[in-house]
Amino acid sequence: MNPLDFLIPVAHAQAAGAAPAAPSMMSTLLFPILLIVIMYFLMIRPQMKRQKDHRAMLDKLAKGDEVITSGGIAGTVAAIGESFVTVEVANGVQLRVQRAAIANVLPKGTLKSV
Repeated sequence: MNPLDFLIPVAHAQAAGAAPAAPSMMSTLLFPILLIVIMYFLMIRPQMKRQKDHRAMLDKLAKGDEVITSGGIAGTVAAIGESFVTVEVANGVQLRVQRAAIANVLPKGTLKSV
């Protein structure tokens, strides 16, 4: 008996049997495809829906609407341009903000009650 047999196991021939089958290409690609589908439904689709809703809100924006900007400034829409909106925050104080900076349209009368 060789002294290395205690450190390195001796390979013994196995009985003739079927070799383990290699994973098919379909099962190999199934996990990444499933992961992409899950990410689409959990992350991408809801974000696209929010963008669509925000775009629809900006399209319906009209003079006199009460809005809050993404910076937290509340005011009334005084004028609407192609890419800018003039928001009146107090009597005689008007700010020009980008149209995309409008975060929410408030119900009528909200600013008067504050």
